Amino acid sequence: MKNKLVFLLLIASLLLNIYFFGKWFLFNQWFEATTEESIILSEMILKTVESEDYLALREREKIIAIEPDINKFNGGVFPFYMEVSVRTEQQTYLFSCSNKQCSSMKNEGWSYSFYEEEKPRLPFQNTD
Repeated sequence: MKNKLVFLLLIASLLLNIYFFGKWFLFNQWFEATTEESIILSEMILKTVESEDYLALREREKIIAIEPDINKFNGGVFPFYMEVSVRTEQQTYLFSCSNKQCSSMKNEGWSYSFYEEEKPRLPFQNTD
C-alpha cells in the first residue's frame, strides 16, 4: 500500500513537471518578455510616442491604448520580434523598430480594432 502511494505521488509529480516545462517551452518563452525585454519594450513605447507616424496618427484619430507585444515564435532577430500596438477606434496600428539599433519607430502595419464596435473597457466617464 505504501509503495503504491509513493509510486502514484512520483507519477503525479513527474506529470506536473512535464506539464509546466511544456507550457514554458511551448508558450511562455515565446510570448512573454523577460525583465530586460520589458525594459526595452518600455523604451520602445516612448520612441513610438515621439515618432512622426504616431504624431500624424494622433492628429487623425483618437488614441485609446498603447500596448507592447513580443512574439519570438514568428522568427526574426532582435529587436524585430518586438512591437508596440497603438489602438484607436478604427484600427490597431503596429509600430516596430525602423533599424537594428532601434533609433526610431515606424508604422509597419495595422489590424482590426475591437473598439470599432465596442466602447473602451475602463468604466471611467468620458471627459470629451
